[in-house]
Amino acid sequence: MNLESLVSTFHSKYGTSDAPLRMFNAPGRVNLIGEHLDYNGGYVLPAALEFGTTLLIRERKDNQVAFASTNLPYEAAAGPEESYGGKTGEWTDYPVGVIVELEKLGCSLTKGYELLYHGDIPNGAGLSSSASIEVVTAYAFMSMEGCDRDPVEIAKLSQRAENQFVGVNSGIMDQFAVANGRSNHAILLMCDTLEYDLVPFETGSYKIVIANTNKRRGLVDSKYNERRSECDSALEQLQGTRPELNYLAQLTPEQFQELQGVIEDETVRKRAQHVVEENQRVLDSVAALKENNLQAFGSFMNDSHASLRHLYEVTGDELDVMVEEFQRQEGTLGARMTGAGFGGCTVALVHEDHVEQVIAEVAVGYEKRTGLKPDFYVCGVGQGVHELKGVL
Repeated sequence: MNLESLVSTFHSKYGTSDAPLRMFNAPGRVNLIGEHLDYNGGYVLPAALEFGTTLLIRERKDNQVAFASTNLPYEAAAGPEESYGGKTGEWTDYPVGVIVELEKLGCSLTKGYELLYHGDIPNGAGLSSSASIEVVTAYAFMSMEGCDRDPVEIAKLSQRAENQFVGVNSGIMDQFAVANGRSNHAILLMCDTLEYDLVPFETGSYKIVIANTNKRRGLVDSKYNERRSECDSALEQLQGTRPELNYLAQLTPEQFQELQGVIEDETVRKRAQHVVEENQRVLDSVAALKENNLQAFGSFMNDSHASLRHLYEVTGDELDVMVEEFQRQEGTLGARMTGAGFGGCTVALVHEDHVEQVIAEVAVGYEKRTGLKPDFYVCGVGQGVHELKGVL
């Protein structure tokens, strides 16, 4: 839906007004490399995408806040006396949770507003549609109310909204990438300390191709908890020799080779090996990107998926098939699963001259081998949350 159509939809829903209509946008995100490292003290390398969530917002004369979306039928309107509708289990929990966190920071709403959301991010694909909604809501309200818009604080309050109000125990990577992303850059982020560095990601003649396996991710929660427990076990055993160790990712691959014998269980040892080696891959990937060496970066993507498949065992047949189908195509530099695993998406770097053919070939091969129809999204690295000015 283009911006003119969005404005028309807004006016048909809320009518006309003398109050100015403002527009904001927050992207989705993809993690390029560095999977299952956030809770192990390692680095991740996410990037903002060119598609995301657009929010149209306008003041109204009462104290009600009205929520509507072009993507979902549920709508609501409530004021502060009703806690802006409270928790309902609907998509509006995300913006309402943000309002709750803004109040705690002293940025309470002083008037009512009309909001219309439009998302280009496929729900359930693991590209952070919820974080995009949270961040664009926080940025818009802070802009309307004249509050300080520090992107790191926006990421933190958006994560709190998801953890404490919505009740989803997510890490901060998604919100951080959405709030702090920059065009043609990835973000090297240490999730524990929120230290970060913008890394040039000049893809040139290569495109990011994200493929949704459309496999229901039924095992994610149980296996996630299982992997965290296994990593905790590995760390505890390693601390017997290295008591100063706080996280697995603090070890270099060479140090791990020397110490791995103290981890008694082979499966637990494999989990720790992935963490240590994946963290090093992230750092090596950053070095490659700073040298504009996309071929090396693609190789690290392939190695990452192999590790997630054989050492961390969180891929599953559908993700493995999708990655295999990409890797066999001419024009693909690298491909890997992205996200928690057991379904969701893969990310690949594909030469622009081959994108259409690669997508067509992968779609046929994937459906033949799995019986599922995939979806594909071709995009570049986009800008973090911002106001759309001069478009009305």
